[in-house]
Amino acid sequence: MRAFLVRRRRQILVTLALLSVWGLFLLASPTAFSKAPIYRSFMSTIPVTLVLTLGMTLLVVLGEMDLSFPSVSAAAAYLFAFLYAKAGWPPPAAFGAALLSGAAMGLVNGFLVVRVGVPSIIATIGTQFFWRGLILLLADGLAISLSSIRGDWLQTLFVGRLCLWEIPAQALWGLAVALLLALLLNRHPFGDALLFIGDNGKTAEMMGLPVARIRIGAFVIMGLLSAFAGLLATLELNNWWPTQGEGYMLLVFAAVFVGGTSAYGGEGTIYGSFVGAVLIGIIEAGLVSSGFVGFWTRLVHGLVIILSVSAYALMAKRRGG
Repeated sequence: MRAFLVRRRRQILVTLALLSVWGLFLLASPTAFSKAPIYRSFMSTIPVTLVLTLGMTLLVVLGEMDLSFPSVSAAAAYLFAFLYAKAGWPPPAAFGAALLSGAAMGLVNGFLVVRVGVPSIIATIGTQFFWRGLILLLADGLAISLSSIRGDWLQTLFVGRLCLWEIPAQALWGLAVALLLALLLNRHPFGDALLFIGDNGKTAEMMGLPVARIRIGAFVIMGLLSAFAGLLATLELNNWWPTQGEGYMLLVFAAVFVGGTSAYGGEGTIYGSFVGAVLIGIIEAGLVSSGFVGFWTRLVHGLVIILSVSAYALMAKRRGG
């Protein structure tokens, strides 16, 4: 039992943090947190952050980062909006093309990092500005309305309201992505290789693991999930806008690190990131419902990143020493 608790202490800590924060906001703002609407709101907004967080978890476990995902998300969503609203493509075809574009943008990141040798932070800062600038030029800085897609089966499938409780469909998609990536990370050779490379890339290469392919594959998955998250946001609001995705950078990294993923690579869980994304979503809504202005959320999210990374670093140091 003791060994299990030690092995799972990061997941236990983030779960306790989630319950504590939820209880705190329940006391501070009982009118909001004791009623169903706020939880339905969570299930419609948190999945976008969750999908991005899960993709980023794989990269951080690998020892890499992707700072381009807000722009990749917006670019893929723009392609969908353009193909559907301007070019007259059927929604499924436009949706599929947008997903493929996200994977392609992830492949570009992977090529720059793995084949060219550019550090991932530098490479993805560059692609972030490139993709954002490109879509601003193509869209002429204007939003694209998708009001005609309201009620379409594709929209209902991904962001519709299900059963009597009106559960947002994107909550189930977020859960499905989490389960799929949990299996990939914990029950598949790709996940084993990912953790091994993140812990010691040189040893992994000496043992014959396809290090380059695994690293590129992780960037492709992140690009694909970034596109999917952007599509969920666009379908939910029936609109694409030029600054789409810009508010997610801090949320995603806060969720990844508070969820227990090591900033040094080689350690992390999908469960921890799942709970981390929910925790960050509750903090954001709780601050607003408790009367704090929006600027407080940035301060708190930054503090969460600093404290969580520091706490886990101290735990690792204590374990190693």
